[in-house]
Amino acid sequence: MYPQHFWARMFTVNPDGKKLYLLTPGDSSHFWWRDPLHILAWAWHPSCGDRFYLFEDRTQTAQVIDLNVMTQDGHCSYLPDKRWILCDTYPGKERNQNPYNVETRKRHPLGHFYSSPQYEWEWRCDTHPRFSPDGRKVVIDSPHGGNGRQMYLIDISRIVKVGA
Repeated sequence: MYPQHFWARMFTVNPDGKKLYLLTPGDSSHFWWRDPLHILAWAWHPSCGDRFYLFEDRTQTAQVIDLNVMTQDGHCSYLPDKRWILCDTYPGKERNQNPYNVETRKRHPLGHFYSSPQYEWEWRCDTHPRFSPDGRKVVIDSPHGGNGRQMYLIDISRIVKVGA
């Protein structure tokens, strides 16, 4: 398991470099702008500790994302419709990485991808899930196929019901 402590803070600032604002009271990592006012990020907050939160820019408002679904730090983003969150996990005890989608407090696994011990620490290969512009597909990075780091395409249209 990777360390949970980052020593990083999240700030926002105007495009002209003025009005610097400290958004998180504690450490943070892996963020995504949902819209011009809201940022999804893994962070420490006094309300629930280390979790994913939806922060409202230039306020102290932080809404924790479901405590039972998104329980680990990972690379997050919103699909184009803003209803679905795409995220992943770091390798666990069995060395599997697990990209998934979240909507309405339910986790939808997109697969379990083995990452051998040779891909630990600085040589690791995070899945970094990212969606296609239409929200129907996800691309991940993974060494699970035995051919080194490769990119894999996952069709999620049945899960998210896009164009179905």
